[in-house]
Parts: sequence; C-alpha cells; structure tokens
Amino acid sequence: MSESKGFYSLPALPYGYGDLAPFISEQLLRVHHDGHHQKYVNQANALLEKLDKARVDGTMGPMKCDTQALAFNAGGHYLHQLYWSNMAPASSGGGGKPGGTIADLLEQEFGSFERFKQEFTEVANSVESSGWAVLVMCMQTDRPMLMQVKDHHLYSIPGFRVLMVLDVWEHAYYLDYRNEKAKYNKAFWDVVNWDEVDRRAEKILGTEKVESRKAVNSATAHVIPKR
Repeated sequence: MSESKGFYSLPALPYGYGDLAPFISEQLLRVHHDGHHQKYVNQANALLEKLDKARVDGTMGPMKCDTQALAFNAGGHYLHQLYWSNMAPASSGGGGKPGGTIADLLEQEFGSFERFKQEFTEVANSVESSGWAVLVMCMQTDRPMLMQVKDHHLYSIPGFRVLMVLDVWEHAYYLDYRNEKAKYNKAFWDVVNWDEVDRRAEKILGTEKVESRKAVNSATAHVIPKR
C-alpha cells in the first residue's frame, strides 16, 4: 500500500468476543468481525490500490464497476464500525432506556421511546434480503428519521448523520438464530449502547449542525423552506 495515502483498517472490538452473549455468541461475533468485516476492509483497500495504480500508469479501468464496488465495501466497513460501537454488554451498561439528548430527540419525534422501539424493530424486520435498519438525523429538518439501507450503500440519503444501526444481513444472525430474524432484532435492545448513541447525537447537534449552518450561503438561503 502507498505510505502517503490513507487506507482502511479493522477496528478492535470495544468488548470481548463472548461479552455480548446471549445476544450474539462468541462464535458468531468472531465470524462476523474477523471474517466478514475484515473482508470489506481488504476489498475496499484493494480497490483503492487499483485506482492509485491506474492513475500512476495513466490507464483507465472499469470505473462503473470499481466505484460501485468501493461504495459497497467502504459502506460495509463504515456501518460495521458504527454497529460494533453502538452495542455494549449488559454488564457495561448495554440495554435499558436512553437518556440525555437522544432520549429527548426520540420523545419529540416518536412520542415515546416505546413507539420508536416498535418502529425501528419493524424497519429491521421488513428489510428484504441484505441490509440495515438505521436511525439518522436530518440536519435540514432537525428531525431523527428511520431508514433502511440496502446492502451497505443503497437507499441511503447523502448528508444524513447516523445515530444508530442494526445489521440485518443473514451473516449477522444466522449462526445463532437460523431463520428467526425477528428474534434477533428483538434481542438487540438488550445490548444497545445508549451512551454511545447519545454521544453521537450530541456531536451532531453541537458541532456538525453549527458547521452546517455556517456553510449556508445567505444569498440562497431563502430557497430552503422553513419548517
């Protein structure tokens, strides 16, 4: 790899391989993190190296295929990073109900935490084939929203900031739950790291929101309707 350019790397888990049991077994977590996530990292880096080499050589590869593959693999890496860190063992504070900024956001948007929980779970249950259930923040409306991401990069909206994700690919649950995806989705709530989700919310609303407003051109700001 080129020493002057950045590449992706597999992050260490913030807990032990067996610490999320019984939600996820040690065997499943090893296969998922060390196998599937590592593969996305390797493939994304291989594509970056391929593009770097083509630029040095002055050649042109199949850009449509390469850029789509890069979006898939880099997206897989990014979402898995968020997934690992928005979970925590019950012994370390995982599960329960949110507090702080994220609790206020969910209460204001959904009416109650229980309603949010029901909607997010249904988003996860209704993912077809491979994808993710995602809670995001829309910076123009100041509202948290629910989304499905197909594979790792489709149906997503550029610019929306991610608050929480749940991997609903079969490789995320099949070893432990077989075809009972809904059972896996229900058990997810026992390990949600609300402290981490709240930190993301505070960062988005406290830092990135300010920068977003500063970037607005006052000459064209009128074209954005007020909510």
